[in-house]
Amino acid sequence: MEHQCNCGNSHSTAELGIQYNLFEKIDTIGAECLNESEEGAGIKVFKPWEERLNHDKCVESDVDDELLFNIPFTGNVKLKGIIIIGGPDGSHPARVKLFKNKEHMTFDDVGITPDQEFELVKDDHGVHEYPIKVVKFSSVHHLSLHFVGNSGSETTRIYYIGLKGEWTPGHRHGVTICNYEAFPMGSDNALKDFNSLNREVQ
Repeated sequence: MEHQCNCGNSHSTAELGIQYNLFEKIDTIGAECLNESEEGAGIKVFKPWEERLNHDKCVESDVDDELLFNIPFTGNVKLKGIIIIGGPDGSHPARVKLFKNKEHMTFDDVGITPDQEFELVKDDHGVHEYPIKVVKFSSVHHLSLHFVGNSGSETTRIYYIGLKGEWTPGHRHGVTICNYEAFPMGSDNALKDFNSLNREVQ
């Protein structure tokens, strides 16, 4: 099936559902969304492809039109694409900046040059893919998304963020096993003999 979005092109949904499954690899405990009006709402927009058009779950900004997501993964990700469904009536985000491996970003940190940036189009069907620079995003363990501006609303609303890519387990340091000697070394015996020679004779 094909859908028309505001970019002027038609997009097929035949294979997208299989590819957009990185939501399963997000460390949901460590994830956060800054400036969300309802605590915990941000992580809910990373959901299965078949639920992307369900508007029961969404995140809305609080004091202005900005939203900042900090998304840790459970391993390393080669990011290849992103899809965004925003809200109606001017609340759809206008732009998104992507930062890789910048953990615990705040709004004080977003002034640095992003690793990639997109002007967003209104996409009611969730079929418009934004192509990621795969070479730059080939080893991502943490992704930050900074949404800026909208089409005139006081707040920004997002219903769905889809992430496409490849996941591999992250490197974990194993338990270090130390082997201790069962018998004393020769130098230890020499020291013992030396100490016995220096004992005071009564």
